[in-house]
Amino acid sequence: MIDNRTPVDRAMLVGPHLKSLDERVALEHLDELSSLTDTAGGEVVGVLRQRIDKPHPRFYIGKGKAEELRVCVASTDANLVIFDEELTPAQGKALEDHTGVRVMDRSELILDIFATRARTGEAKMQVELAQLQYLLPRLKRMWSHLSRIRGGVGLRGPGETQLESDRRLIGRRIADLRKKLVAVADARAVQRQSRNGKFRAALVGYTNAGKSSLLRSLSGAELFVEDRLFATLDPTTRTVEVGDGLDVLITDTVGFIRKLPHHLVASFRSTLEEAREADVLLHVIDASRADWAEQKEVVEDVLDELGLAEQPQILVFNKIDRLTHTEEDALSQRIRAFESTPAVFVSALRPDSLGALRSVFKARIREGLRHLRVRMPGGAGETLAMLYREGEVLSQSSDGAFIEVEIRVAQSVAGRLLQMPGVQLTEEVGPDTEV
Repeated sequence: MIDNRTPVDRAMLVGPHLKSLDERVALEHLDELSSLTDTAGGEVVGVLRQRIDKPHPRFYIGKGKAEELRVCVASTDANLVIFDEELTPAQGKALEDHTGVRVMDRSELILDIFATRARTGEAKMQVELAQLQYLLPRLKRMWSHLSRIRGGVGLRGPGETQLESDRRLIGRRIADLRKKLVAVADARAVQRQSRNGKFRAALVGYTNAGKSSLLRSLSGAELFVEDRLFATLDPTTRTVEVGDGLDVLITDTVGFIRKLPHHLVASFRSTLEEAREADVLLHVIDASRADWAEQKEVVEDVLDELGLAEQPQILVFNKIDRLTHTEEDALSQRIRAFESTPAVFVSALRPDSLGALRSVFKARIREGLRHLRVRMPGGAGETLAMLYREGEVLSQSSDGAFIEVEIRVAQSVAGRLLQMPGVQLTEEVGPDTEV
């Protein structure tokens, strides 16, 4: 019988962490690498660790540990080695020659996952661009079978010719992808302009913090959700009603992770423009994780790299259903004592816990609204209907000839309203006045 099942890579994980890195954090990094391997479809058959003062120029790990790695690969029948740190092209080549199996680093693994998760044309182009930029300096390693090092009649010239040819082809493809992504970014900018006047929020956070689950729970829309790293890559925008006739556009963005490849961050800049244009960033944090503070710091570093550090933020501590009441109270007290950024505590699995987040949205939306009292002719039914549709009507009275309305509306709506025939502004209460 023929076995049609896709062969599973048997991976040996290597954690060559600096001695300056805390032991607990080093173990968490390896646990995360194991999760990444599982997400990519590999099977972890062994883990090798070494605390180093600095990377070895040839193997990254020491020569003795490299020999131990070779023995472990043979004894476990592994066909793949994955390093938790980024390797230079020379180190990757030396390790492959020494172990006899394929060697990849954390960056290459993340790129592979993104390639399998990309669904839209834009995401596929972004991932391909990042992969090609990562591949370009490593081409010589791939063409080792035709390199000058091996020598031989008829091999030296063609090897270099093919290598240079591939470099030129990849260079052209990179330029082509960048040009296409600029066009996509321009189209996305036009889409954002059509949403002017709407309050917009963007979900950012560490991968698997529950951003997509939170958006699904808030909006009631069907979204793809999976308890795995990088379950979704493409930005998804949904309208969420927050009460009192107000709504907000919320965009789910790609999750971040430790040691996120710089090529990947650069490629996804156009997607993350959704976050740049948002009125507020919802930084979603998995409250059930012991290392949530480190994950929060990772996200903040990436936001800073993207120029989004100064954007208004709300910390959204998700998955509180996994905490006891005592743990939740302790976390709440800690955040309120040490964080100046507003914070809410929710669970995407408990809709009743989302009221606090909706209340924060209402307060933020109202801060940007104009609070007006206007007078219009009694027959201005279309104008009144527009106010109920696009604003928040607080009170309405009529003496037959005129209608007086107290409203909160966006600046753009207020501008249109005050230019309509017969509409008179009687009082501007102020944007922050509550009734």
